[in-house]
Amino acid sequence: MAGGLGVNMVKVPFACSECHVILDGTAEQCSFHPGAPVSTDWQGYVVVTYPDRSDIAKRLNVKRSGAYALKVNIR
Repeated sequence: MAGGLGVNMVKVPFACSECHVILDGTAEQCSFHPGAPVSTDWQGYVVVTYPDRSDIAKRLNVKRSGAYALKVNIR
C-alpha cells in the first residue's frame, strides 16, 4: 500500500467565489465568472432546481439551477 494506510482521499471540488456555484470535478475555473478566484474551502451545499420558484435561490441571488456553496472562503 503506497502512502501508508491505503486510504483514498476525496477530492473536494472548487466553488466560485463570485456566484458560489460548485464546479464539476475537473473544472478549475467558473465558466460564468472566469476571472473570479475559486476555492476548495467552502461550506454548506444547496441544490437549486427551480430558481424562479425558490425562496432560498432568491436569498442567495441564484438565477440558474445547479449546486451551490453557502459560503466560499478565499485566502
